[in-house]
Amino acid sequence: MESDWQRVKDPNDPKRCQGVQPTRGQCWNRAVEDSNFCLAHGGNKGVEAARAKDMRNYRLSKFHSRAKELGDSDQITSLKDEVALLRMLIEERINSLNDTSDLLLVSGPLSDLIMKVTTVVERCHKLDARLGNLLDRSKVLQFAQVIVEIIASKIDDAELLDTISEEILQALSDL
Repeated sequence: MESDWQRVKDPNDPKRCQGVQPTRGQCWNRAVEDSNFCLAHGGNKGVEAARAKDMRNYRLSKFHSRAKELGDSDQITSLKDEVALLRMLIEERINSLNDTSDLLLVSGPLSDLIMKVTTVVERCHKLDARLGNLLDRSKVLQFAQVIVEIIASKIDDAELLDTISEEILQALSDL
């Protein structure tokens, strides 16, 4: 602390406090390390702010490594995993409730989780559509036709083939 109150001898010293005294001009004290000002002109505030910033960075960095692990994982390949995780959070939240009073108390966070699931599901659907991972009705019917043709190449009985194709179409319409 003693060194924080040192005076500079050279007016051009780069460590000179940048504070200005109304009647004397620029301050002659040495600036606190990591600051442009001495203690009298708020140099400690800059140091405190730097320490607070470092602490915020620490709090963020302790989660950064886990986030990097999750981001680099080959097993997490789609938003569907995120939907599953959010749904598990909703389920755990609901299972922890004892009565309707508890439900009312968590209704805000619970509805927030539900909205997040909705958002992720919508984005997942848009992404699947953009990537061509969704089959529309006509493509499904074309695929069913290919299956019937494969079966027809192995079966000679026309009546059996008609029954199989009707059952396939019925199964598709039930979806």
